[in-house]
Amino acid sequence: MSNIDLFLENLFKLANDTDSDVRKHVCRALVMLIEVRIERLIPHMQQIIEYMLLTSQDADDTVALEACEFWLMIADQPICRDVLQPYLEKLLPVLCKNMKYSDIDVIILQGDVDEDEHIPDRIEDIRPRFHRARTRHNQNLVDGSDPNGQGNSIDTNNNSTAPTPHNSQSDQQIPDDDEEDDDDDDGGGTVEQATEWNLRKCSAAALDVLSNVFRETILPILLPILREMLFHANWQIKESGILVLGAIAEGCTYGLVPHLPDLVDYLIKCLNDKKPLVRSITCWTLSRYSSWIVHNEIQHNRFFLPLMSELLKRILDANKKVQEAACSAFATLEEEACFQMVPYLKQIIETLVHAFRKYQAKNLLILYDAIGTLADSVGSHLNRPEYIQLLMPPLIERWNLLKNDDKDLFPLLECLSSIATALQTGFLPYCEPVFGRCIVLVQQTLESNGPDAPLDKDFMIVALDLLSGLTEGLGSNIDALVERSNLLVLLERCAQDPVAEVRQSSFALLGDLTKACFRHVHKHLNFFLPLLTQNLQPHHVSVCNNAIWAIGEIAIQIGGEIQPFVSIILESLIVIINRQNTPKTLLENTAITIGRLGLVCSTDVSAQLARFIRPWCVALRNIRDNDEKDSAFRGICNMIILNPLGVTNEFIYVCDAIASWEKPPAELHAKFRDILHTFKQEFGNEQWKQLTDRFPVPLKQRLQIHYGV
Repeated sequence: MSNIDLFLENLFKLANDTDSDVRKHVCRALVMLIEVRIERLIPHMQQIIEYMLLTSQDADDTVALEACEFWLMIADQPICRDVLQPYLEKLLPVLCKNMKYSDIDVIILQGDVDEDEHIPDRIEDIRPRFHRARTRHNQNLVDGSDPNGQGNSIDTNNNSTAPTPHNSQSDQQIPDDDEEDDDDDDGGGTVEQATEWNLRKCSAAALDVLSNVFRETILPILLPILREMLFHANWQIKESGILVLGAIAEGCTYGLVPHLPDLVDYLIKCLNDKKPLVRSITCWTLSRYSSWIVHNEIQHNRFFLPLMSELLKRILDANKKVQEAACSAFATLEEEACFQMVPYLKQIIETLVHAFRKYQAKNLLILYDAIGTLADSVGSHLNRPEYIQLLMPPLIERWNLLKNDDKDLFPLLECLSSIATALQTGFLPYCEPVFGRCIVLVQQTLESNGPDAPLDKDFMIVALDLLSGLTEGLGSNIDALVERSNLLVLLERCAQDPVAEVRQSSFALLGDLTKACFRHVHKHLNFFLPLLTQNLQPHHVSVCNNAIWAIGEIAIQIGGEIQPFVSIILESLIVIINRQNTPKTLLENTAITIGRLGLVCSTDVSAQLARFIRPWCVALRNIRDNDEKDSAFRGICNMIILNPLGVTNEFIYVCDAIASWEKPPAELHAKFRDILHTFKQEFGNEQWKQLTDRFPVPLKQRLQIHYGV
């Protein structure tokens, strides 16, 4: 008998020990074995599942928690569907039951205290917040909205609403019950005890991952349970039912669609529940269905408008937990709705500004995120004098109050970055002091040699990102500020920083400066271009992405001057565009920069056409028609004219990429037509017919209608 078999034999002997610590460690050991040696457990899987089902209901919550971890772990295994299917009718009710707050948790969380906004936050209540550096994007993605609302994942942290800049998705997570810590243990339990990773959260996370495995097939089991929970007289059971509904949002939305009109109506009513914990969880659950709500245009007035109105009321709730949840949920709604928010901007901004006067320190951080997300979502629609006059004074007042070493600057700087980008020239009255302070923050961080220097990099990153936002928003209006500063000298140092996030933000700013005021960047290209080529390593995806984007912007500006660097840059880009599992944003930026290099150095790049043309065409077929796409395609056309043999074997992909344009500019349309007709002539009518007969019908039709081939 092997050691592991002997271990299992003894483990099973201990499974029903009367000591709860022993049972807890038995569960923990089995969970660990699932991860590392699942093949040795398969012969015993039925016995293990039945044991875990029983133990997930253990009277000792710590034992039940360890058992519940089993469902999370096995959900990631290929055998999950086969081994758990027979037990779903027993397992799902257990998970749902475990999601109810205990009575002691309600007491600790002050679940019956409706108004607490007057109670000041303590310093220790505010969790440290770390900034994620800016990722540059060619702003070319087709809107990828999912009408079924299946884009939100669950985690175990708090409801963070900070949008990842430039088209990245923010995840909706299992909400923390509270973020507070309380070191005063008087024997009656602490907030920390109630809000750490616990049975409720683990059960919700398990239900989420299992719903993604089994999808709508679990609904016949869950729907009767949900009906009983949602309409239960006990508010704690009702609250847990709303959590269940939120936990299955990602996996089961498609199957829930027939029920969602009634469910959403019900949830919107629950936003006015007398219990703050019910109002709070309802905010989160509605955010999980926000995609379906926003994209249900037929019943826009029934769902979207009432939800927006009620969430705005809850943002001004007297309970701090509800404020937090509502602000977070509203940010998610903003991301989904985007321009649908425009007609209601005055009401939204008035509410958010009012929240400035109500919120304690902790919730202010979430409020910044909501404002920044609004700016990202509506863009230049925010640039109206009446909106600016409402929004900017409280932000600037807060800006003036915070010291340079106060970490509350992080979310405020991020917020201002989004606002500056959205307002564009509307931000001009505020740009000079903001620009100057960012320069100071960068310089102070670079000059710091103290023990806290690594942590202080966060200040530099957010300052660089705000400078990017200013530059993107103000365009050429930034020129005078750059000229009077030492920004480019500082940027040289930042771009060499060993911390990847610093380089990421540095290259984003470099690209923005290249577009806005290239004359200042031009003087430093002998430094930056070799450095950019050294950072074309896809294991640092965001650094690599921003370096590629900056190279493309520089190429457009300097034209043939980039030729000495083309061969080494191109070799790296070809490797990246042909890699498996390369992130979409990186692929698109790589393809656009290859096209731009081909535009300015056609001879050098065209020789390599055959090595990248297929993935190039695939990467750019689904992006919006815009200037970046235009320059890339003009480059590829020049290369095809110089080296037509380089695309002959992949000609269908070239045709597909050409047909992806809705309305190409006249010059580009003429290039497409000439290339297609030249190939048709070279192939001959018979070979051309044989080739195009293999094309999908829509592709053949578009080529015939738009280019006459």
